[in-house]
Amino acid sequence: MSIHSKADNSVNKGAVLAIVLISYVMIVLDISVVLTGLPKIHQELGFSESDLAWVQSAYTLTFGGFLLLGARAGDILGRRRMFTVGLAVFTLASLAIGLSRTAEWMLSWRAIQGVGAAVLAPSTLALLQTNFPEGHERTRAVSYYSAAAGVSATVGLVLGGILADWLSWRVGFFVNLPIGLGLIVAARIYLQETSRHSGRFDVLGAVTSTIGMSALVYGFIRSAHTGWHDAVTAVTIAVAILLIGMFILIQHRAPQPILPMRLFDSRIRSGAYAGRVLYLAAMVGFFFFTTIYLQEVAGYGPAVAGLAFLPATLLHFPFAIAVPHLVRRFSLEVLLVVGLIFGIAGMAWLSRVSIEGGYLVSVALPMIMIGISQGLTLSPLTAKGVVDVAEKDAGAASGAVNVAHQLGSSVGLSVLVAIAAVGETGLTGAELALHRIRQAFDAGTVMLVIALVIVLATIVRSKSADTTNRAPANSTAAECATEAPAMCAAENG
Repeated sequence: MSIHSKADNSVNKGAVLAIVLISYVMIVLDISVVLTGLPKIHQELGFSESDLAWVQSAYTLTFGGFLLLGARAGDILGRRRMFTVGLAVFTLASLAIGLSRTAEWMLSWRAIQGVGAAVLAPSTLALLQTNFPEGHERTRAVSYYSAAAGVSATVGLVLGGILADWLSWRVGFFVNLPIGLGLIVAARIYLQETSRHSGRFDVLGAVTSTIGMSALVYGFIRSAHTGWHDAVTAVTIAVAILLIGMFILIQHRAPQPILPMRLFDSRIRSGAYAGRVLYLAAMVGFFFFTTIYLQEVAGYGPAVAGLAFLPATLLHFPFAIAVPHLVRRFSLEVLLVVGLIFGIAGMAWLSRVSIEGGYLVSVALPMIMIGISQGLTLSPLTAKGVVDVAEKDAGAASGAVNVAHQLGSSVGLSVLVAIAAVGETGLTGAELALHRIRQAFDAGTVMLVIALVIVLATIVRSKSADTTNRAPANSTAAECATEAPAMCAAENG
């Protein structure tokens, strides 16, 4: 049974959409806003080179690790309530990070900020599902949602660099305070509380998934420095695999799991989750290693490095906004495949970057292709990840989409970091950095190719079978608009 809007005519859908989008922008922005400001953070708080990576990982790990529990909390306690709680925790943590005087203080509050994001993020997508009926209206809302996520990631890099150079990296966190407080007030006014479902929290599942994923990330990052023969690395990876296996077993047996295995009964949803993990792994690698290239190889400062990402942003946003219009002529499946092809081409081009190549040819042009890819790909992956979900699983499904997102961002980046270190013996300086960057982009290209194969085998194949088995005469106007527009247009003359 699909989710249908429960909102009555008194619901201000424009206000709901604005609240959801602005809150999600805050979440995603704080993932990328620190990247171009890391050198300044390194100097001010006295981070060691190895510990600096945890400024990013402390946030993404708790974010991804507690997402499923946060989604379950929304189902049981009400999504508006958890939306407000998540906002409050996130906003308080942002203030504390901005006031940090030591590395330990910053990392502690960065982790708490990730917990707030984990409570907040599933409620944002679930609120879209319950306020916008399935079909064109939801497709449009989800397109804006995905556009906000993608553009925020790039804007965060630009904003982080400018603030770090001109003001302070702390300002990027301080701005969350007035925005967060304003959103909490707006949520109380415009958001209606969703129906609650009785149940219990799967704490054991949350603990095993969080520790397991954290151990996996730590193991891959450590391997880049110590190699795979290091005993601690091997034990950490083994423990991670064991805990993740325990989590899957717990989810099969738990009476009320945080990740219902029935979500994976759909080939389309399973393909969307797997494709999202691989796609985000490649994209976070694009952001991370391009930043390294611009600052360590090309010699750009933080502000200029941030502005150098504009070619990706300038095309990402209009293509993402155009998805609801494009889907009327083509389909989500076609847009998804085209988006992935653009991503593969752009990433493969970036993998040939060189010291003498120049910004325009080596970076800007492939960035344009990647921007188009992000605009066309993220919205269809989001929509397919929550397709045909029963109302009781709305929070879990939106949580699964966000978990796939954060799993790709955190574990995916750690895998790329490990791959980037292969064969670096004897290299130093810019040559070492360039070797790592090329290796990472090569691996990112392979990830995108695998994502395309998965999408073709699951989402596109299932759509083709569904279209073949369904008689055109039985298609309704709504089905023509959202299911098979090209086919119905031909049938209807």
